[in-house]
Amino acid sequence: MWRYLARPILFRFDAEWVHYAAMNLFSASVWPGFAKSIMSSMCSVSDPRLVVEKFGIQYSNPVGLAAGFDKDARWIDQLSTLGFSHIEVGTLTGQAQSGNPKKRLFRLPKDQGLLNCLGFNNRGSLAASESLAQSKSKKRAVLGINIGLTKKVADEIKGSNSIQPAIDDYLTSFRRVEPYADYITINVSSPNTPGLRDLQHPKKLGELIAAIKTESSDSVPAGSERNETPIFVKLAPDLSETELDETLEAITNQNISGIIATNTTISDAGLKTEPSEIKSKRCQCPGSGGGFSGRPLTVRSREFVASVFRKTEGKLPIIGVGGIMTGDDAWSMICAGASLLQVYTGFIYGGPMFVKGINTTLLQKLEQHGLNTISSAVGRDI
Repeated sequence: MWRYLARPILFRFDAEWVHYAAMNLFSASVWPGFAKSIMSSMCSVSDPRLVVEKFGIQYSNPVGLAAGFDKDARWIDQLSTLGFSHIEVGTLTGQAQSGNPKKRLFRLPKDQGLLNCLGFNNRGSLAASESLAQSKSKKRAVLGINIGLTKKVADEIKGSNSIQPAIDDYLTSFRRVEPYADYITINVSSPNTPGLRDLQHPKKLGELIAAIKTESSDSVPAGSERNETPIFVKLAPDLSETELDETLEAITNQNISGIIATNTTISDAGLKTEPSEIKSKRCQCPGSGGGFSGRPLTVRSREFVASVFRKTEGKLPIIGVGGIMTGDDAWSMICAGASLLQVYTGFIYGGPMFVKGINTTLLQKLEQHGLNTISSAVGRDI
């Protein structure tokens, strides 16, 4: 019904408008408790072989929702009914901001992809934290919170050797959201905030991580049984091998919990969509011309994950994201070295039963290969 009826109708309208209209309608439809239970039973796969234990957290299955879908942390409870083991909200910035001019989100049906030029549009980490403080649901997915750089601050440090204003901006968001997060992601890899990817430079990244790690350590009271909140860094797939080596060194030196690989790509190589159509859409995107996700990212992201797994000898946990459009894609990403997965574009193209389909395929793969747990498949192809 999703593929042949709902999706063709929805895809006739502006992508960003449909996103909010559909989610508001869905949220209203599952608001009653019984509706949530019904939706959850329809969309979830419960099997101990899919359970993943990482960072002191138990994930019911490997599949989570990537940042960018629930930018303002409005729909966590509702999205949790769709089978996700974890939901990463954001990107949240220190100041509220409207993002780049519209139109700024484009579907590429021939490529099963999206072109995203949003630019961290969000209501700010303060407003989001106030909503999270009021949430009382205990039956939701593991909550990750993705924090990024306010554009005004990015403009302020452009051309400067000091990134202290950027560090202060990240710390502002970290302090606000950390009490509600099961883990926090530092986003330094979106192509839609000019200058943001410069923070992937090893020295700058090392300074940023060190400041946040110190803040995280200080937030745990002496003698408390509570552990520090796990911290991840989200990287771009467009790093060269040398850049990746240097960035990984900076990350491992700071004893980070893991990385999320990858963000969207600025490369339009190999797209099936007509070049003239791509050019007309990218002209509406400031800076690098936006980031591509979905099927155009499948191989690039998987190879990036495999490279990180090899370079770190499997010692740095990886959340694999990018171009996971089928259960086979998910299995290949795990076998390339991802301990957990996140989806976005695949979910938009695949519909409400997408996560269930992935987890069903993963169970079939485990049986085919004679494996007892999904974690035993991590990196098996490397």
